[in-house]
Amino acid sequence: MCHSWDMTGLPSDPSPLAGPGALDRLAAALDGPAGTLAAVWSSGREVIPATQLRVLLIVERHGDINLSGLAAELGALPSSASRLCDRLEAAGLLVRDPGRDRRAISLRLSQDGRLLLDRLREQRRQELGRVLARMAPAAQIALLTGLLHFHEAATGDKADPSAEVSWPA
Repeated sequence: MCHSWDMTGLPSDPSPLAGPGALDRLAAALDGPAGTLAAVWSSGREVIPATQLRVLLIVERHGDINLSGLAAELGALPSSASRLCDRLEAAGLLVRDPGRDRRAISLRLSQDGRLLLDRLREQRRQELGRVLARMAPAAQIALLTGLLHFHEAATGDKADPSAEVSWPA
């Protein structure tokens, strides 16, 4: 069954989003656009494997994390997390320091690791900006609103758009 969608990104007839199987239909309808978003989002990431990038992002988010904490976040064995850290340290992206209590190793980003994440974010913003520039302002707002609600539902965290966002008049 084909449903029409208006330029705000919302179905012109919301009835297909209600009733039995509605969430399955919605998930199926989102599959293509979500894949496109993921492709745009990940452009420029070929410089580092996704798992290593995930490690860098976890370390960045925590600021100071030990190997056990990293392994738990990754859902991996400490030995696997340690091997990932070995590769990142050899690449100059991660630094291991003696922990506060000298029993656990503390992980932090190196200057090159920070610069890499900054560069990847800037590349992602530029690519997203190119795509967003081809969208109508109402569609941009609908996308942001939907993704903020999706973030909140997925994480339980209150979605908060960046203070840099300037809404069109």
